[in-house]
Amino acid sequence: MFVLPDAGKKPIKVWLRDKSEVEASCMEQAINLSNLPFAFRHIVLLPDCHTGYGMPIGGVLAAEDAIIPNAVGNDIGCGVAFVHTDVPADLVNEIQVSNGTLAQKMVGDIMRSIPTGFDHQKQPQKSAILEQFQAPAGMPNLEKEIDRAYYQLGTLGGGNHFIELQVDDDGRLGIMVHSGSRNLGFQICRAFNQLARNLNAKRSVPIPPEWQLAYLPTDTAEGQAYIEWMNMALGFARENRHLMMERVKKIFFDNLAKHAGIDDVQLDLEINAHHNYAALETHFGKEVWVHRKGAIRARKGEYGIIPGAMGSFSYIVKGKGNPESFHSCSHGAGRVMSRKEATRQFSVEEVVDDLKSQSVTLGKRRRSDVAEESRWAYKDIDEVIENQLDLIEPVLRLRTVAVVKG
Repeated sequence: MFVLPDAGKKPIKVWLRDKSEVEASCMEQAINLSNLPFAFRHIVLLPDCHTGYGMPIGGVLAAEDAIIPNAVGNDIGCGVAFVHTDVPADLVNEIQVSNGTLAQKMVGDIMRSIPTGFDHQKQPQKSAILEQFQAPAGMPNLEKEIDRAYYQLGTLGGGNHFIELQVDDDGRLGIMVHSGSRNLGFQICRAFNQLARNLNAKRSVPIPPEWQLAYLPTDTAEGQAYIEWMNMALGFARENRHLMMERVKKIFFDNLAKHAGIDDVQLDLEINAHHNYAALETHFGKEVWVHRKGAIRARKGEYGIIPGAMGSFSYIVKGKGNPESFHSCSHGAGRVMSRKEATRQFSVEEVVDDLKSQSVTLGKRRRSDVAEESRWAYKDIDEVIENQLDLIEPVLRLRTVAVVKG
């Protein structure tokens, strides 16, 4: 970790070896954060940091009495769920069924059970979060999104979202699900960011609009309304991952019982954690709104999930509660190139052949954009972990066995 004490009004603490490892546009965004009038103590850039919209992905901002929709992001509550099993991973590639390996059968069943990409459910799903939500007054255009969200529950989405079967270093299988609040979170972010932009312009707030960091004071009706909508989206995102995980587990259990004769699967380390959110926390004796955009909470002893790219490794970690990162760590490997650049550099065939060479089963309806999520488009996950060992302790290392992508 190194510190830039004078880049802006507040220091920037970076969990990398030196400044050359941070892309210029990402550093510019961090400097903008450090110059915000309500930024508290210092800005954090984690080892997976890269340029985002307004705020770097892999960044942490603690703010006094202010909340920034773009510093939470479009996919409010995006995060990862994981469950560890006692099932030997070799089984899913060794057992042959009528249409291929057991891994291929499971991937096919998952894709038939869980909509991916832009697909939604054909029927509304039950949602305790949506049913209990009382929308605050003042955002009538958002209320129609509630009805639509019932059809988004239990859907994966696209981009870097995935469902994976993984193997740990002891040969045991795990299941990992990465998704968020779908279009609901996007619409909430877009509506409140525009509201914040309008209010900031009226009040002549000294934050340049080109920074894309319009904010809402948390003691205003508008700020409180965003917090309520954000918290609902967080609950919806967690519920979304939980529903998908339950459906994947059923597919997993049913196939093991039918094709491997395994009726009793032991589960442990069930985790479900956000990495795009803001929360009111106490740090250095002050209550502040901690914005984690592409970052997870890592309090002392708290389990976290740091996924890598498909065909790479992922890690289950335990937090060390380091106050200098506001009890945070990275949320993944972090991109080293844009999706457009990845598809320019790597062909579909190269990516598919790379996965085949590692015996990874790929489930994807449209393969033309698969290079966007190639492991070569991301940082080396082992280096990312190495750069934050003062923040986390690795507990499990997991490698992709099968992956479903949107």
